[in-house]
Parts: sequence; C-alpha cells; structure tokens
Amino acid sequence: MKAKIYKKVCEFDGEPKDSDFSLIEEELPSLKEGEFLCAGEWFSVDPYMRVYSQWSPVGETVIGSQLAKVIESKNEVYKEGMYVVGYFGWRTHTICDGKTELTPGFGQPLIVQPLESLPMSLYLGALGMPGNTAYFGFLEICQPKAGETVVVTGAAGAVGSLVGQIAHIKGCKVIGFAGTDEKVDWLKKDLHFDHAYNYKDVGVDQALKEAAPDGVDCYFDNVGGEMSSKILRHMNSRGRISVCGSISSYNASKNEEPKASLVQLPLISKELKMEGFMVMRWLDRWEEGVKQHLNWINEGKLKYKETITEGFENMPKAFKEMLKGKNVGKAVVKA
Repeated sequence: MKAKIYKKVCEFDGEPKDSDFSLIEEELPSLKEGEFLCAGEWFSVDPYMRVYSQWSPVGETVIGSQLAKVIESKNEVYKEGMYVVGYFGWRTHTICDGKTELTPGFGQPLIVQPLESLPMSLYLGALGMPGNTAYFGFLEICQPKAGETVVVTGAAGAVGSLVGQIAHIKGCKVIGFAGTDEKVDWLKKDLHFDHAYNYKDVGVDQALKEAAPDGVDCYFDNVGGEMSSKILRHMNSRGRISVCGSISSYNASKNEEPKASLVQLPLISKELKMEGFMVMRWLDRWEEGVKQHLNWINEGKLKYKETITEGFENMPKAFKEMLKGKNVGKAVVKA
C-alpha cells in the first residue's frame, strides 16, 4: 500500500505557492498488533494551518484533519469499516495505533457515526472542529444574552457563519462582515443575519453607526487587524470579545506585517473582556457541541454550506483559495 503525502518544502513567505509543497509517495509497512490503516475520504483546509505551518519544520507532512475510513485493523477499538476524524495531515493513507498523537496537542482519532441523510464531510465542518470552535468559542467566552447585539467578522466562513446563526438562535441581533456581495446575500437571505456588509465597499464605522446605533455587546473576531480595532471602539461597556483568528494577516510577507491601531484605550475605558482561545480547551465536552449542532440542523435552525474541491492532488489549490476568501462556508477536498 502506498500513501500520497504533501510535504512542506520551505517556509511560507506571503501567500503560499505551489512550489512550497511537494507531493510524494511512501510505501506503508504491514500493520503491527494494535495498529489500523485509514484511507482519507474528505480533507479539511482551514486558516489555522497557515499559522501552524510557521511552527512546523521544513520536510514535515502539512498539518490538517480528515474524515477517513478504517480499511484494515489489528486494533480492538478502531475496527474495519469505522469512520474517524484524525489530524493525520495531508496524506491519503495513515497507520495509527490510537494512542500516539500524530499531531501533538490535537488528540486521538475520533470515531464518528455514519450520517443517514447528511454528508459525512460535516464532521470536518459544522459537526467538527469549526462547529465546536463556533459553539464553545462564542457561547463560553461571549456569553450572549437575548436582545444583545453581536458582530461577526469572517462571517461567511466555516466558523463565522455558524457563530452568526447561534447568536440568532440565542435571540441576539446579528451583524456580519464578509468580503463579497455573494457572501453578503447568503448571510442575509439564507442565514437571516439582521445586517451584513461587504467590508470592501462599506467602512466599519459607517456600517456600525447604521446597524448598531446603540453599540455592540459581543464581538467574534476572525480577522484581526484594523477592522477589529475599529469594532472595539463601538463596543458597549463591559462588552465581550472572543478572538478566534486574525486571517487578515496570515498571508502577510515577513517584511510587511500589517499594523493596527492600539486597542488598550477602549479595553480600559469600556472595561471590555477580550479573550483568545484554542478549541481543544473543550475536548472533554466535544460531543456536546456536535450533538447540539446536529439537533439544530435537523430542526432547520442551523444551515451549512460547503465549497468542495475535487481530488487530493488539489489540496494546495483549495488551501490557497480558502486563504484568499474564495470559499463560502466550509472548504473541503474530496479524495
């Protein structure tokens, strides 16, 4: 059995390029007792991969999660025919023992159940890491209350689109910022955001004066940069900010890192709570988020959208396009 694997061949500088990756083939050994072999069926591309790559050595497999099927097993827990979500990286086939973390800090492969009427790829989206990032990162940190005003940046992405819908479910007024008119239309017409703006056409100050004249109570930050600095100046006293990402700077060149206005003054004067997080903080409550999102989907309260790229060989293409904001909802690759 041979595995196709994408390796990182140099440090990213600015936007990732095809030449930053190398696709190789690796002959896999026979299984030892306690091991099992997985074949990837769906692969995830996410913004965090761009940041994490800065910490991983050249020559390593590119980080990432996948929905995989166990096709051979000598393990009593992970049996042939089961499906798992694992942080195996960009590789088509993987041998595991269910004990050793292939990506440190991301846990063991998670056994998932077949979905009757929904795509299994949702385990990489609304029923997976992005879903729980939205669920725990918003509810635990922002602690929204009915009637409050919530702002979401990166609102049409895998996480932001869920945060806005959860805020709506909780009875909040929801304002989203996205990067194209198509995304804005989706947020307003399909996801029922109260207001949505293309930040390339409408300035933050103008938008919030119109949509949030009484101020903002909760802000879920996916983008960072000057946009976030401006939003903080529209926050109400003792507002809460959940910092999930800063995608506006991920593709910046090492010599041209972006600058933003200081945030200390509004943090102090408005007594704001601003907290960053990693979703693995709630690993012991993982199923809680998955079950709640599945219930909301089945009840018609939570909608999802996927941007699908066909073919494992197109992983770099999907990754680059996701970082440029070309995806609507969750970006996935089908093997």
